[in-house]
Parts: sequence; structure tokens; C-alpha cells
Amino acid sequence: MKTVTIIGGGFSGTMAAVNLARLSDEALKIVLVNDRHPLGRGIAYSTTRSEHLLNVAARNMSAVPDHPGHFLDWLHTRSDFSDLPEPQLREMYVPRRVYGDYLRSLLQNYLAPIDSHHPAEIEIVEAEAVDIVPSSKDGSADVVLNNGDNIASDRILLATGNQPPARLGREETEEFKHPQYCPDPWGNWRKRIPNSSENIVIVGTGLSMVDSFLTLEELGWRGQLIAISRNGMIPQSHFRGIDYPDFLPENPESVGLAGMYALLKTHCEQLTRLGENPGLVVDRLRPFTQRIWQKFSLEEKQQFLKHYAARWNVIRHRIAQPIHQRLTEAITEGRVKVQRGSLEEIRANGGSLEVVTKTPDGDQQIIPGGLVINCTGPNAGFSHTKVKLFQNLLQRGLIIPDELDMGIQVGPDFTVIDANGVSSSKLYAMGALMKGTLWETIAVPELRGQAMRVAEMMIATSTDHDQDRDYRLSVEEEHVIEYYI
Repeated sequence: MKTVTIIGGGFSGTMAAVNLARLSDEALKIVLVNDRHPLGRGIAYSTTRSEHLLNVAARNMSAVPDHPGHFLDWLHTRSDFSDLPEPQLREMYVPRRVYGDYLRSLLQNYLAPIDSHHPAEIEIVEAEAVDIVPSSKDGSADVVLNNGDNIASDRILLATGNQPPARLGREETEEFKHPQYCPDPWGNWRKRIPNSSENIVIVGTGLSMVDSFLTLEELGWRGQLIAISRNGMIPQSHFRGIDYPDFLPENPESVGLAGMYALLKTHCEQLTRLGENPGLVVDRLRPFTQRIWQKFSLEEKQQFLKHYAARWNVIRHRIAQPIHQRLTEAITEGRVKVQRGSLEEIRANGGSLEVVTKTPDGDQQIIPGGLVINCTGPNAGFSHTKVKLFQNLLQRGLIIPDELDMGIQVGPDFTVIDANGVSSSKLYAMGALMKGTLWETIAVPELRGQAMRVAEMMIATSTDHDQDRDYRLSVEEEHVIEYYI
């Protein structure tokens, strides 16, 4: 029996395991290696807080690309959603913990089936994978775990998701430590909330900051929250789209960065004149984003990341309207203050902290905080990763960073490219590890397609698929357009 080992038990790894189990026609052992976060939930869906909602309406959250209504059908089986009218349920932003239940239930169907109708079996290993050692005998490899065990594997999938948050300030060799500093927003900082007479400082103004704000609101904390980022922008609100004419050329990937910027600028201005949300142009671009990104030159990609990525992200990764309204009201009332500035350092000041920033004018500013939370998002650099598994794989030459150092090099069939430029016969990757290659590769519409396609690749022979096709581009227009009329 062949063994496929999947490293990562969040959305990507879970759905890859589910698809391997449902698609395999032959006996197959699937080993799902999970570490740190609850199995099947990962970081995103491990929250138990009801105020943490999905950022996409329920109608577009099926985890199975060939069954687009699957999540809606599952919601109807729950008593707390069964009586809702279909139109209301489709547009609902469901709590993320409920979506975690959904993913866990999908896995459970194949992990412990009532009756065995599938030749594949899934085994769960709760441990950290720290290395992969190829075998010189039979072409297999051992996945090395931190508990000393090895998993002999015929094929291995890296489905680890995002890297941990980057270290803040000037601390290059080790993470700053203090009882009132939380290095990531998923730690148990709720036990360290200071008196409302002290500020809470959040470094970062994106989605994790919004989660932290919502929790503080629900807990009744009434101090001032200060959120800092270089751009000072918060996520925008979802909106209802309009019937707007298609404006993209026949081959949008051939336009280039300058041409694409000019095209989007024209239609953003047109939508603004109509009194409509210009974010519609980003939604219209979504089915083509990966192809456009791949056609950009290295210089164009670097220019995009430097000048446009921050603005793109706050438009693309939007939040539900009630949450956006709640946040903007808190900003208006002064309970939340959003500041522009680059972080210089974090330093202790007795039992509290001081965050030192440089303002856009170049002035130094010292912000006191009774609690500081790092919400800067995942580490963007890969060659200096702090993840032991990737440190070892880089040292062995089994993986290499992509040209932007945002992830690793992965071929069109999800096979990992090694230091010699050769596609691996046993090592595959998906999800956030391909961010530098695809740009759009961390949301459910992309990940569910990848999870199914990579499963097909891993159980196929080399003659079962089209050598000229890029299987990483696995989304369809109707699966990613969220707010079309």
C-alpha cells in the first residue's frame, strides 16, 4: 500500500486528505501530520469566538469545488441555521468556528467512516514535522517528527499554510519577550488585558487587528486601542455589486503592470462618478489574477509589491459590513486610533511596554501600552525562515525560494523544484507556499481547487495529465466572483 504524508492539518491539508480519500481507486494510506492548531481548523477556523466571522458570504464557501453548494447544504442540517430562508443564508457571514466544524465533519467522514466504501485510510499524527530525508533505495522518503518518529512516505505534500508572524523591531536573533507582549494574535492574550486606563497597542491594521478589536469589544474593555502600520489603512467593507460592463481585454495577462494600472484607474474613477464602490474592479479581475501575476516581469512584481500591494489587500480582503461599521464607529468615537508609522522597537517600561515608531515625517514617536499584540501577518521572507522543517529542506536543497522570496518554487503539477532546478518525484506543495508564484493563493476559492487538483496529481501516473497544462490555476470565474449581479 502506498503512503502519502500531508504536513499541515489546516484547511489545505485537511481538504487534500479528503480529496485523496474520495478520489483514490486503489488502497492508499494517508498520514495527516498536524501541529499546534486544532485538527481540520488551522489558525483561521480554530477560534471559539462567535464575533469572528467569515470574510466571505456562505454561498461561496464550499470546501469542495465540484459541489459549490456543499457548505450551504451542510448549514441546513444544523438546527441553528435550518429555518433561515435560503436567500438570507446565502448572504450570511457565518462564524468562523462554525466553518471549522464543517471542515472537521468533512474529515471525520473519511477518518472514521461508518461503513468502509473507500480503499483509502486516513491516520492522524499529532506532532511537528522537522525534516524530510530521501531514501537512496526505493525512491521514498522519511518524514522526521520532533518526537523522534519517522514516517516512510511514497509522496509528501507540504500544506503548512502561512509562516508565523515576523519578529518585530530590531530583534534580529531572538524574539522580544515580555509578559505583556504577544508575538502573535492567536496567543492567549485575553488573560493579560490591562486596566482600561492603559492603551492596548496593535502592530498591524489588517484582518487580525479587526479580530482583536472585536474580542476586546465583546469582553467589554473600554480603553483606547492604538493600531499602527506603515500605510494606516484598515480592511474595506463588503458591498453589493452592480451590473457593470466587462472592461477587461480578451487576454488581460498580456497588458503588463502599467497597462493594468491605467485600466483599473480609469474604471475606478468611472465607478466613483457613478457613486458605486470601485472595489468592483478587483472582483472582476479575480479569475485572471494568477495568470496576470505570472506574466509580470520580476521588476513589475517588485513594483507592485512596493507601490500597490497594501492598497490591493485592503480592497481584496474585505470584511462584513456590520463589522466594518462597528470598527469605523469606534474610530470616530476615539476608542480606536489608527496611526501611520514604521516600527523602530518595542521596549520594556516596568510592567508595561513602549512602542517606538517613526512617523511619515521622520519624527520618532513613543507609544505606551499595557499590552502589545503583533498583528503584522505572516513572515514574508522565506530564505531566512524560522520554521525548522523549511530550514532543513533548504539546507538539503530539496526546496528553493521563489524569485521574490515569498515562498518556494513549485511546478505546474504542484511538484517542488529542488536546488538543481529539477521537479521532485515525491514532494508536492500547495497554498501559501506558492504566494510568490501565484499571488492569489490563500483564500478558499483557490485552496479548494488546489486541494482537489493536487490530490489528482499525487495519485496519478505521469501519463495521466497534460504536460502543458498549469494545474495550479485551478479556479473558475463563477467560483471566485463574490459580488456580481
